Amino acid sequence: MALPQARTRHLFFTGKGGVGKTSLSCAVGLALAQSGRRVLIVSTDPASNLDEVLETPLGATPTPIRNAPRLFALNIDPEASARAYRERMVAPYRGILPAAAIASMEEQFSGACTVEIAAFDEFARLLGDPQATNEFDHVIFDTAPTGHTLRLLTLPSAWSEFIASSNGGASCLGPLAGLEKQKALYAATMAQLADAARTTVILVARADAAALREAERTRAELTALGVANLQLAVNGVFAAPASEDAIAQAMHRRTVAALAAMPAALAALPGTQTPFLPRGTVGLAALAAMADAAAGAIPPAPAATTALPPNLSALVDAFENAGRGVIMAVGKGGVGKTTVAAAIAAALARRGHAVLLSTTDPAAHVAVVVGEAIPGLTVSRIDPGEEVARYTADVMAKAGAGLDAGARALLEEDLRSPCTEEIAVFHAFARTVHAGDAGFVVLDTAPTGHTILLLDAAEAYHREVMRTQGELPEAVRSLLPRLRDAAYTRVLVVTLPEATPVHEAERLQDDLVRAGIAPYAWVINQSLLASGTADPLLAQRGQYEIPFIRRVADALAPRTALVPWFAAAPMGGAGLAQLAA
Repeated sequence: MALPQARTRHLFFTGKGGVGKTSLSCAVGLALAQSGRRVLIVSTDPASNLDEVLETPLGATPTPIRNAPRLFALNIDPEASARAYRERMVAPYRGILPAAAIASMEEQFSGACTVEIAAFDEFARLLGDPQATNEFDHVIFDTAPTGHTLRLLTLPSAWSEFIASSNGGASCLGPLAGLEKQKALYAATMAQLADAARTTVILVARADAAALREAERTRAELTALGVANLQLAVNGVFAAPASEDAIAQAMHRRTVAALAAMPAALAALPGTQTPFLPRGTVGLAALAAMADAAAGAIPPAPAATTALPPNLSALVDAFENAGRGVIMAVGKGGVGKTTVAAAIAAALARRGHAVLLSTTDPAAHVAVVVGEAIPGLTVSRIDPGEEVARYTADVMAKAGAGLDAGARALLEEDLRSPCTEEIAVFHAFARTVHAGDAGFVVLDTAPTGHTILLLDAAEAYHREVMRTQGELPEAVRSLLPRLRDAAYTRVLVVTLPEATPVHEAERLQDDLVRAGIAPYAWVINQSLLASGTADPLLAQRGQYEIPFIRRVADALAPRTALVPWFAAAPMGGAGLAQLAA
């Protein structure tokens, strides 16, 4: 069976960006509608391309899908909801608090946590209110809330007056401050999510180690919250055991190895595998092909050509001409930031420069990627666990002093958010980046614009009202101007030549520009179009990349580098050298 089974009324699809949540949820919805069921598909993903996949313009109310009787969809914009939510929270204080305090409040409400809670607010209206969707047999949610958000909303302390009066130096308490009126609706929503007779959560992953690790982490979080009706959907499984094409052979081997190494608890879930499709999953014909690749086969697209951007070597030349400075790789998980950062660092070191490669990945992983020792290259490790523990202890000692047990539990959960980890790691980056004065520093997994603005706004607020809690270290204060200095810091946005990774990277670039940082270049990673493959399926998939390559090169990036998908894994000295040869 190629598609997840819909044995409950509600289906939630969750997973890393770019794994195929939208296409799988739409394929399941189409199959159900074709079987005679009335189906509503709901997306609150800020990078949603639901309109594009279903070939129907969508809004915030159920819209019938063209040429698909009984199938409806709506596309809620959680960022618009977050903007309205932010204004409701901040507006009463305008004209009362100083401008710096207002700026700090606005930035507290500008991050991913606020967007996710605003998205959950929309989920709750459709899931917790029986009247909202009673005309449909199935309601399918594309992009489910994370375990962190669900844990926050299940803590009784989240409904106390504590959240209305304290920000504690943490990241999600502000966004929660306006939710008291929704308490009953959220309780009903949580009950629906945990009811295995009514709700199924589908963990979507690709057949690669990073996506499967993320799926296992989500499985563990949801299981701990009592959400036990889980399925695993591995999407885009490529099988070509008899192919003579080197790229196809390598992709097949990596797929088999990733599936064989899947965590045991994840492998024990009911699961499906959807085959690799040579074209994108846009349109009803492509969605039907996901259900049955043979019966739903679609004709190949006519071959097209396009000018390909240069590889990483041109960027390395530009970095070398600068003589020193900081190079930061940013991007969503799974796009290859670590590999790109390591390849640039190794190339600069081989040209005779002193280079520090700093990463938040485990040291063993970096050691494998870099391989043998390279003269001039030093690899350092920023341990996120250690940094979060240090930051959490500091906040709990200051902001948590004198709180009752319930309020401390809420603060502790808030400090487990992704935002907290990014802020803690950012402090560690501040201790590393000064090395750019004497040589090159290459940073893997750099902070987002929101984190930079959050710290900057907090600094201004602390200066003005002379607060003592959560003061920024001097290293952080001196780092912010350097990150905004284009002559010192060069930011690389790393993405893949696919719809969701490009949309997400575009949002990330907007976030950085808002923080006063203009990215230096984009790196499009793992391109089949540039790989030279002669395999018919993979070559056809390469054609699908063209509009995304052109979107980046022509509209989004001041400079673009294109990295092919290599048959030889990009690890070790020779493997990394391929990227910048």
